[in-house]
Amino acid sequence: MSELRLDQVDKRILQIVQKDASLSIGEIAAQVGLSQTPCWKRLQKLESNGIIRRRIAVLDPIKLGLGMTVFVSIKIGDHTTSSLEQFAERVTAMGEVMDFYRVAGDVDYVLRVVVSDAAAFDEFYKRLIALNPLKNVTSHFALENIKAETAFPISA
Repeated sequence: MSELRLDQVDKRILQIVQKDASLSIGEIAAQVGLSQTPCWKRLQKLESNGIIRRRIAVLDPIKLGLGMTVFVSIKIGDHTTSSLEQFAERVTAMGEVMDFYRVAGDVDYVLRVVVSDAAAFDEFYKRLIALNPLKNVTSHFALENIKAETAFPISA
Protein backbone atom coordinates (compact mmCIF):
# COMPACT_ATOMS: atom_id res chain seq x y z
CA MET A 1 0.00 0.00 0.00
CA SER A 2 1.41 3.37 -0.96
CA GLU A 3 1.78 6.03 1.70
CA LEU A 4 -1.23 8.30 2.08
CA ARG A 5 -0.38 11.98 1.68
CA LEU A 6 -1.51 13.94 4.71
CA ASP A 7 -2.16 17.66 4.46
CA GLN A 8 -2.08 20.09 7.36
CA VAL A 9 -5.79 19.58 8.13
CA ASP A 10 -5.37 15.76 8.26
CA LYS A 11 -2.39 16.17 10.60
CA ARG A 12 -4.33 18.54 12.84
CA ILE A 13 -7.25 16.09 12.98
CA LEU A 14 -4.82 13.33 13.98
CA GLN A 15 -3.27 15.53 16.68
CA ILE A 16 -6.73 16.21 18.11
CA VAL A 17 -8.19 12.68 18.05
CA GLN A 18 -5.11 10.99 19.47
CA LYS A 19 -5.34 13.30 22.48
CA ASP A 20 -9.13 12.85 22.90
CA ALA A 21 -11.01 10.42 20.65
CA SER A 22 -14.26 11.11 22.52
CA LEU A 23 -14.70 14.52 20.88
CA SER A 24 -17.68 14.85 18.57
CA ILE A 25 -17.24 15.44 14.85
CA GLY A 26 -18.56 18.97 15.44
CA GLU A 27 -15.91 19.70 18.09
CA ILE A 28 -13.12 18.34 15.89
CA ALA A 29 -14.42 20.21 12.83
CA ALA A 30 -14.53 23.48 14.77
CA GLN A 31 -10.93 23.05 15.90
CA VAL A 32 -9.66 22.44 12.34
CA GLY A 33 -11.88 25.00 10.61
CA LEU A 34 -14.07 22.60 8.62
CA SER A 35 -17.77 21.87 8.54
CA GLN A 36 -18.84 18.52 9.98
CA THR A 37 -19.29 16.55 6.74
CA PRO A 38 -15.81 17.20 5.28
CA CYS A 39 -14.28 16.53 8.70
CA TRP A 40 -16.19 13.24 9.02
CA LYS A 41 -15.07 12.20 5.50
CA ARG A 42 -11.45 12.90 6.39
CA LEU A 43 -11.75 10.84 9.57
CA GLN A 44 -13.34 7.99 7.60
CA LYS A 45 -10.47 8.12 5.07
CA LEU A 46 -7.87 8.09 7.85
CA GLU A 47 -9.57 5.04 9.37
CA SER A 48 -10.06 3.16 6.09
CA ASN A 49 -6.39 3.70 5.21
CA GLY A 50 -5.32 2.29 8.58
CA ILE A 51 -3.74 5.48 9.90
CA ILE A 52 -6.31 5.48 12.70
CA ARG A 53 -6.24 1.84 13.77
CA ARG A 54 -8.80 2.11 16.56
CA ARG A 55 -10.27 4.51 19.09
CA ILE A 56 -9.81 3.50 22.70
CA ALA A 57 -10.02 4.68 26.30
CA VAL A 58 -6.73 4.92 28.21
CA LEU A 59 -7.22 3.47 31.68
CA ASP A 60 -5.33 4.07 34.92
CA PRO A 61 -3.55 0.79 35.81
CA ILE A 62 -3.05 1.81 39.45
CA LYS A 63 -6.79 2.36 39.97
CA LEU A 64 -7.37 -1.06 38.38
CA GLY A 65 -5.02 -2.75 40.85
CA LEU A 66 -2.31 -3.26 38.21
CA GLY A 67 0.51 -1.41 39.90
CA MET A 68 3.52 -3.39 38.71
CA THR A 69 5.14 -2.81 35.33
CA VAL A 70 7.97 -5.11 34.29
CA PHE A 71 10.17 -4.90 31.21
CA VAL A 72 11.22 -8.39 30.20
CA SER A 73 14.13 -9.09 27.83
CA ILE A 74 14.20 -12.53 26.24
CA LYS A 75 16.85 -14.42 24.32
CA ILE A 76 15.35 -17.55 22.82
CA GLY A 77 17.10 -20.83 22.11
CA ASP A 78 15.45 -21.96 18.87
CA HIS A 79 15.50 -19.51 15.96
CA THR A 80 13.65 -21.62 13.41
CA THR A 81 10.81 -19.87 11.62
CA SER A 82 8.17 -22.15 13.09
CA SER A 83 9.52 -21.72 16.62
CA LEU A 84 9.63 -17.93 16.28
CA GLU A 85 6.07 -17.83 14.93
CA GLN A 86 4.80 -20.15 17.66
CA PHE A 87 6.52 -18.10 20.38
CA ALA A 88 5.14 -14.82 19.01
CA GLU A 89 1.63 -16.28 18.82
CA ARG A 90 1.74 -17.60 22.39
CA VAL A 91 3.19 -14.42 23.93
CA THR A 92 0.71 -12.24 22.01
CA ALA A 93 -2.12 -14.23 23.61
CA MET A 94 -0.91 -13.46 27.15
CA GLY A 95 -3.13 -10.69 28.55
CA GLU A 96 -0.45 -9.25 30.83
CA VAL A 97 1.76 -8.39 27.83
CA MET A 98 1.04 -4.80 26.87
CA ASP A 99 3.85 -4.32 24.34
CA PHE A 100 5.83 -7.02 22.53
CA TYR A 101 8.79 -6.20 20.30
CA ARG A 102 11.24 -8.31 18.33
CA VAL A 103 14.49 -6.39 18.56
CA ALA A 104 18.03 -6.35 17.20
CA GLY A 105 20.93 -6.57 19.61
CA ASP A 106 21.88 -8.84 22.46
CA VAL A 107 18.28 -10.03 23.07
CA ASP A 108 15.55 -11.23 20.73
CA TYR A 109 12.42 -9.77 22.34
CA VAL A 110 11.39 -7.07 24.79
CA LEU A 111 8.01 -7.13 26.55
CA ARG A 112 6.21 -4.60 28.71
CA VAL A 113 4.17 -6.58 31.21
CA VAL A 114 1.60 -5.16 33.62
CA VAL A 115 0.45 -7.16 36.66
CA SER A 116 -0.92 -6.51 40.12
CA ASP A 117 2.08 -7.57 42.20
CA ALA A 118 5.15 -9.81 42.50
CA ALA A 119 3.08 -12.96 42.95
CA ALA A 120 1.15 -12.23 39.75
CA PHE A 121 4.42 -11.61 37.92
CA ASP A 122 5.81 -14.91 39.21
CA GLU A 123 2.78 -16.73 37.79
CA PHE A 124 3.23 -14.92 34.47
CA TYR A 125 6.96 -15.73 34.46
CA LYS A 126 6.31 -19.44 35.00
CA ARG A 127 3.89 -19.50 32.05
CA LEU A 128 6.34 -17.53 29.90
CA ILE A 129 9.34 -19.79 30.43
CA ALA A 130 7.21 -22.86 29.70
CA LEU A 131 6.35 -21.60 26.18
CA ASN A 132 9.60 -22.32 24.32
CA PRO A 133 13.22 -23.14 25.11
CA LEU A 134 14.63 -19.80 26.29
CA LYS A 135 18.33 -18.99 26.72
CA ASN A 136 17.89 -16.00 28.99
CA VAL A 137 15.08 -13.98 30.55
CA THR A 138 15.87 -10.72 32.34
CA SER A 139 13.26 -8.68 34.16
CA HIS A 140 13.46 -4.98 35.03
CA PHE A 141 10.85 -3.73 37.49
CA ALA A 142 9.68 -0.16 36.95
CA LEU A 143 9.92 1.97 40.08
CA GLU A 144 8.30 5.12 38.71
CA ASN A 145 6.49 6.03 35.51
CA ILE A 146 7.93 9.41 34.60
CA LYS A 147 6.25 9.73 31.20
CA ALA A 148 3.65 7.66 29.43
CA GLU A 149 2.35 9.00 26.14
CA THR A 150 -0.02 7.54 23.60
CA ALA A 151 0.06 10.47 21.16
CA PHE A 152 2.68 10.43 18.38
CA PRO A 153 4.52 13.67 17.62
CA ILE A 154 2.85 14.79 14.39
CA SER A 155 4.24 18.01 13.00
CA ALA A 156 1.57 20.13 11.36
